[in-house]
Amino acid sequence: MLRVVGWTALGVGVAAAATIGVLSALVARTVLIPPSRREDDIRILGLDLEGHRIRLSATSDSLLPGEYSFWFSGDTGHAKVGEIVDTDRGGVTRELLEVDFGDLAAARRGRFSGWFWLTPRDLGLPYENVTVPTPLGPAPAWFLPAEDGESDRWVIQVHGRAVRRSETLRAVAPFRDAGFHSLLVSYRNDGEAPRSSDHRYALGDREWVDVDAAMAYAIARGAREIVLMGWSMGGATVLQALTRSPRAALVTGVVLDSPVVDWIATLDFQGRMRRLPRVVRRCVYLLIRSRWGRIVTGLAEPLDLARLDFVTRAAELDRPILLLHSIDDGFVPATASTALALARPDIVTFEEFTIARHTKLWNYDRTRWEDAIRNWLPGLSSHRA
Repeated sequence: MLRVVGWTALGVGVAAAATIGVLSALVARTVLIPPSRREDDIRILGLDLEGHRIRLSATSDSLLPGEYSFWFSGDTGHAKVGEIVDTDRGGVTRELLEVDFGDLAAARRGRFSGWFWLTPRDLGLPYENVTVPTPLGPAPAWFLPAEDGESDRWVIQVHGRAVRRSETLRAVAPFRDAGFHSLLVSYRNDGEAPRSSDHRYALGDREWVDVDAAMAYAIARGAREIVLMGWSMGGATVLQALTRSPRAALVTGVVLDSPVVDWIATLDFQGRMRRLPRVVRRCVYLLIRSRWGRIVTGLAEPLDLARLDFVTRAAELDRPILLLHSIDDGFVPATASTALALARPDIVTFEEFTIARHTKLWNYDRTRWEDAIRNWLPGLSSHRA
């Protein structure tokens, strides 16, 4: 009898360990593998093209005030939606500003995004399609000149995970007004730039090399002062570029929108949101940072998660930082941003939003967001002096 109980307990233990291992592997791969599609999580309940109205199911995104991208039918169509007109128990009605492409009348589901504009043409500003030579090959980028056309001040815009450089078009106006050229870059595995051999995100730990290449490109075209701006995972990427690039001496400031300041904090938050047991979360970190974990993750090299923690590394930072984050981000928690701001009030200007969620701060309050950048930029000259 005791032998039976013993074998039963062993079997249960083995099954539990196997479950933890499989679940940890699935989560780690989800974090690292670029997604092929995004979920359409909002139902289209009604459409009035002549009246410029669209009725949607009520979600945390569709109930946000402001102006947004609305991707529909598996990203085969794109529209711009405006402010909320009406809400009730059945859903939310919003302004329909424009349908860029796709058959919205036939669509049944879609999703919100903060992108808003798709290409520089939408801004009505002069621009160039350029390529940045990176170690993996030429990466496409957009160059938008400063308002007066002549400047040695550049901003390099770095988008976040699972999106593209269109995300960063929202930041062109305040930098252009301040006399900055804008370079909106792509980087490895984002669907536009060349793939790495493993086709895995490195969470900024290797993407920074492509940002460094963009810095070299800007310098070759006359840049003498560079601001790095990163969105979400792009924030982690530009912080790596700031601390690891041989060209970092020309960086006079950093702007971060909804940034990943500490990947452990972000992954832990997302794991708790999905009710993953603590042991699974710990196993995910181990897989990502261990050389043997590549069997599961597919990473060419393990990632140094400690190197990606700029709460712990706060003392190493020495450039002015404008940090914009919504306390109720919902994807990348603002806890690490708050901790960094508290640790380095001498260099960090923290613009704290509420309600705006993840990388949608501009959409929620465009005037406040752009003014925060415009008011911060003049201080870079005095810091440089």
